[in-house]
Amino acid sequence: MKPVKGFKPSEHGFSMIELCIALVVLGIMIAVAIPSMRTWLQNSQLRTTAESIQNGLQLARSDAVRRNLFMTFALNGVGWTVQAAGDANVTQASWPESIGQSNVAASQNVVVFTGVGWVSPIPATDITFDITNSNGGACVAAGGPMRCLRVTVSAGGQIRMCDPAAATGAAAACS
Repeated sequence: MKPVKGFKPSEHGFSMIELCIALVVLGIMIAVAIPSMRTWLQNSQLRTTAESIQNGLQLARSDAVRRNLFMTFALNGVGWTVQAAGDANVTQASWPESIGQSNVAASQNVVVFTGVGWVSPIPATDITFDITNSNGGACVAAGGPMRCLRVTVSAGGQIRMCDPAAATGAAAACS
């Protein structure tokens, strides 16, 4: 192999000082990125829990309409079950991976859908499931970095996920 013009064979590659500087710069970049990565992971876990609850509610409602039966959605912590009312057999159950990462505060833990997709008995207000962070991170509405979410069920059976911190009039707003 011929040496490149103007370079001696011993001048190829990195010196030890260049390698150390590159490692220090990489370490600083990682240290700066870790806090935002943690917030992103916690927000992702909140969304996973909210989507799981929303999917369970939609499954119960669609099964009620498809089978023309009363179907029950029951929330147990952050997991849920769907089954025909009065039937001991569970149609489907879910225990999301984000257990321990999210708290769910429900205005009603059991929702029953009729054969036409309405909630029974008809509630006076929307049924809500508020999903917050159990690791101590505050929601955006309280000045924190977490995007806490809410799943609502109307008396007519409409199921919607929204952001309580979103500005009024925004598509993601709960109002």
